[in-house]
Amino acid sequence: MALFLVQHGKSLPKEKDPNQGLSREGLAETQAMAAMAAENNVQPMRIIHSGKKRALQTAEIFMKALEPEAGISKETGLAPMDDVASFASSLNGNEDIMVVGHLPFMEKLVSHQVSGSLEKPVIKFQNSCIICLDTDDFSGSWYIRWAIFPRYD
Repeated sequence: MALFLVQHGKSLPKEKDPNQGLSREGLAETQAMAAMAAENNVQPMRIIHSGKKRALQTAEIFMKALEPEAGISKETGLAPMDDVASFASSLNGNEDIMVVGHLPFMEKLVSHQVSGSLEKPVIKFQNSCIICLDTDDFSGSWYIRWAIFPRYD
């Protein structure tokens, strides 16, 4: 099972958009990352997102580029401060999925899956990045298979 984790694209400040939709830069970076994912044959069965406007817009861009068989859907448990362990326990090991979400949830999810601890940072996300987690065939342990960032910060 592959788990493709995407932090939503750069968003507008609340003063410009109370729902914090994607900025022009966020749209452009997300479109570039989605195109790169398609070129590299990233094929999630479905894409899930938190329901916040910036996550929905990011998920829609990836859906258009990747055309997942089961489409996209809003899921509970993906908000910035939601319980990572609860979400992790709900993962179905039979399908590759893309999760579009927020910090600190996304970084804590990777830490939980890879190190077993929320307190040990494993990787730092950037807006629109994709981090692919997978499970080892023999041990069943999670590891970071690859990561793609839109720029170096």
